[in-house]
Amino acid sequence: MSDVKPLNWKAEPGIGYTVTRREDGGMNYIFTDLTPATVDHWKKFAEEHLFDADRLTRNLYDLRQVEDFPEEAMRTAIRLNSDPSARKIRLAVLVANDDVANAIRKVAALGDVTFAADIHIYTSLEEAESWLAKPLGEFA
Repeated sequence: MSDVKPLNWKAEPGIGYTVTRREDGGMNYIFTDLTPATVDHWKKFAEEHLFDADRLTRNLYDLRQVEDFPEEAMRTAIRLNSDPSARKIRLAVLVANDDVANAIRKVAALGDVTFAADIHIYTSLEEAESWLAKPLGEFA
């Protein structure tokens, strides 16, 4: 990708996630925790990227190392992913097992929010990457 948007992510002490640029121009997030400090840092970073979103993109959120999924963290994710700019995002969420996937789906169903991003939850990295690799105009 020739004109990849700058990542502008910086590690900070006590923050439980990292971000790297994907070859396709999207971002790979790897979370190790969802503490309030992590969620706050991620929220600010995500808002900055949503503010000037100018193209379709593919993101992967790897949550397999996260053991505690606070409801407030999930609600923050729901709010961010309902931003109109998020409609340009195809987001694969990778979790450790089906129990976690179902818990996330339950919290998402509680909200009166329609996701603007195209979000799928996976327990297999291969399935997540396969879905992300589909042409951006192809949904489902």
